Amino acid sequence: MRYAVLGTGEVGRTLGGRLVELGYEVTLGSRTKDNPVALEWAMAAGGRAHAGAFSEAAAAADVVLNAVGGRVALDALRATGAEHLAGKVVVDVCNPLSFEDGQLRLDPVESDSVAEQIQRAFPDARVVKAMNTVNCRVMVDPGRVPGEHDLFVCGDDAGAKRQVTELLGEFGWPAERVLDLGGIRSARAMEMLLPLWFGLFQKFGHADFNLEVRRAR
Repeated sequence: MRYAVLGTGEVGRTLGGRLVELGYEVTLGSRTKDNPVALEWAMAAGGRAHAGAFSEAAAAADVVLNAVGGRVALDALRATGAEHLAGKVVVDVCNPLSFEDGQLRLDPVESDSVAEQIQRAFPDARVVKAMNTVNCRVMVDPGRVPGEHDLFVCGDDAGAKRQVTELLGEFGWPAERVLDLGGIRSARAMEMLLPLWFGLFQKFGHADFNLEVRRAR
């Protein structure tokens, strides 16, 4: 299995590094093939790690992880090329956030989501929203947070969600702790969790936390 991770920020580098550790071929994609951050990451991560432009990364991959900023995600995926996404699982981990006047803002919010926008723009891609509700280090190492806690996935393709759940299992997430929220429309709720996450981050002073959904049996 070959992975493309789009985005050279902390999230992309963390996801890419964990996938390399698991033995996968990974290309860290950026707007230019000679991005110095991507090249440095590839050199440090070892022989299965590569760097390339968005389109090169996705063309060589079986699965694409979108780890660019939520407000530039569509532009990045258009640069990647619809032909390089068609038929592939596209895991969207981003959030549409920015800071205005010192306050966190989401756009879109409530009536749409980044994941839905991606699915509409690339109808042949198999988009799954996942991992956007935790810090990137917790994404790949849930043991950083003691006890049992949950992740969410959603998407219109059941097979794609199963594949993503299996990948999350390799990251250390038990299948029973990955909650399927249904179709891609549920990405709205997942993205709207970010203001709560940010408030908790400010309260705790660190990002090693997560939510547990408790229910009557």
